[in-house]
Amino acid sequence: MHLVLDNRGQNRRPALEHNRNTLTVLWGSYLGICREMRGNGQMFEKSYAQFMREQRALLTLTLDTDEPVELGDFIGAFTSLANEFDRFVETEYPGAHSDPKMYVKEVRHGSIEADIFTGVKAIAPIVIAHIDQIMLLEDFVRRWGERFKAILTGGYAKGQLESSSELKDWADTAKAIASDPAASHTLKAAYFEDGKKEIRASFIFNASQARTALQNIEDRKKALAKPDHHAHERVLMIFTRSDINDADVGKSSGERVKIEELSDKSLSIMYGSEVAEARIKHEIRDADENVYKKGFVVDVLVKVRSGKPVAYSITNVHDVLDLPD
Repeated sequence: MHLVLDNRGQNRRPALEHNRNTLTVLWGSYLGICREMRGNGQMFEKSYAQFMREQRALLTLTLDTDEPVELGDFIGAFTSLANEFDRFVETEYPGAHSDPKMYVKEVRHGSIEADIFTGVKAIAPIVIAHIDQIMLLEDFVRRWGERFKAILTGGYAKGQLESSSELKDWADTAKAIASDPAASHTLKAAYFEDGKKEIRASFIFNASQARTALQNIEDRKKALAKPDHHAHERVLMIFTRSDINDADVGKSSGERVKIEELSDKSLSIMYGSEVAEARIKHEIRDADENVYKKGFVVDVLVKVRSGKPVAYSITNVHDVLDLPD
């Protein structure tokens, strides 16, 4: 089911339209009505008003724009936030889970505002009361803002923003306003008491920051795709494929070796110094013994991708040993 809401919340034909008078937005089945299952399997409809009576704390997301928002980017701004909230709850509140419901509350010229009921549910004996809910949402908004700032500065903590799914969600967060010079994105944690709305925490970023974030996310993806380097000293290396020809320093030589201390597989090598290459090539070209009957005690940099060694860079040769038959 799809609904289109204008500034009066009425059903309209599916459209994405922006002009001087109105902004009309297509959304999905979360607008206005959520369907849930009763214990006997029957469907019932829970309205926005029912959620408001049941939960005093909620998140509010506002997109202020001068230009039309591409539909996919619009949806991505909301789904990425829900995904990040799920991760937050799983990490910070073991034993609880979330089921966010999103309602586009107000659509007017240049602005889209949505309320998000996080639907955090606890597994006994944990109890999450109203006061706990708002503290949870305040914490989420502050940490969400801190993570966005980390993306802007590139100051990532160890283990932070390393998965492709997280990077995609943060890119989706920024895309909705990145192409609009005057746009902004605001996330708030709100608490209702005695009919009054109180904003407990908020974070806002603008279009310029969104574009910076998108570029930094791309840079982060490229950095994570590059192999890591781990140094090891005085390990025993045995050739499984050799080549008498020289290779440029830092380039693959076409040769393969096995270092059993580091991997049970034969991996390709490159030379990290001309001195190391000259010593090894001498043994390959000029020595009387077969190079495959020799062991090389070397220092290497292990290039690692996804936690697994993929290649070696030989930086120093300490000794050459004759291997027993």
